[in-house]
Amino acid sequence: IKIECCGICGSDLHTLKQEWSGTKYPVIVGHEIVGKVITKGEKVTHLEEGDLVGVGAQVYACLESSCRVCSRNLDPHCPKKVFTYNTMYADGHQAHGGYAEAVRVDSNYAFKIPAGLDPAYAAPLMCAGATVFAPMLQKGVKKGDRVGVIGIGGLGHLAIQYAAALGAEVVAFSHSPNKREQCFELGATEFVDTSDENQVNAIRGTLQYLFVTSNSHASQYGDLISWMDLEGQVVLLALPQGELNLPPGLFVRTKVAITGSLIAGIDDLKQTLEFSAKHNILPTIEKFSMEDVNSALEHVNNGKARYRVVLTNDN
Repeated sequence: IKIECCGICGSDLHTLKQEWSGTKYPVIVGHEIVGKVITKGEKVTHLEEGDLVGVGAQVYACLESSCRVCSRNLDPHCPKKVFTYNTMYADGHQAHGGYAEAVRVDSNYAFKIPAGLDPAYAAPLMCAGATVFAPMLQKGVKKGDRVGVIGIGGLGHLAIQYAAALGAEVVAFSHSPNKREQCFELGATEFVDTSDENQVNAIRGTLQYLFVTSNSHASQYGDLISWMDLEGQVVLLALPQGELNLPPGLFVRTKVAITGSLIAGIDDLKQTLEFSAKHNILPTIEKFSMEDVNSALEHVNNGKARYRVVLTNDN
């Protein structure tokens, strides 16, 4: 695939800085890739040279019917999975990502971009978009559900749009009151300033789902559970700092579940692209030339991105 653009994900920074252990240097990061097919294997029949395709955070799984996870459409958890960068193929070669001119992947993990989706806007959908939409699909978020989104950033601003398009009542949570109007523009029905105790108290016990897209501290999760209705679900899409330390009685009294979601598998990623095109769900992006990648990374690292940075190959 000749790469036209690649989004910058927080995972890229964590990997580059080895904030998650095990970075295999030299590493080429980037897993929000969009480009055109320039060469394909003889057995590839669903793609043609010239097709515009996207690549997300995974480039291989066994996809065998005998695999207990792939057979359940849980291929991101396949024992033989290969992520787009910083993991090894079975033959010992390291996978490298999209901060580059080209990339080669298993054709099962190259997804046709729907007509009308601009490549630069499609790129963040390959990870940020799919990561938040997949658990909404899996958990059956529907019209009338009361859905909270905490952390209005690269993932959160897309989560609001998907939940709203599914017909949910969306409550946006942020400690930045200046994001209030934009949250309403994205589709939120309520905005809660988490620094305002009265606003937080008003929503306690009212949410069916809460999608956590910010790195909240583990000590805050007891309070998050209090926002949930009986049998509500808190879904982690970011990793809290520290360890969760919650009394068992809290779960017995509330019947609230804490769960998590990794990335989207093949079926969920296809649905993400189709749903995004149908409902005009687009990220808010800033563009940088691929040659200016270091400046772009610094921009993201300093928390200045609104809300997703996309690198473009101009040649």
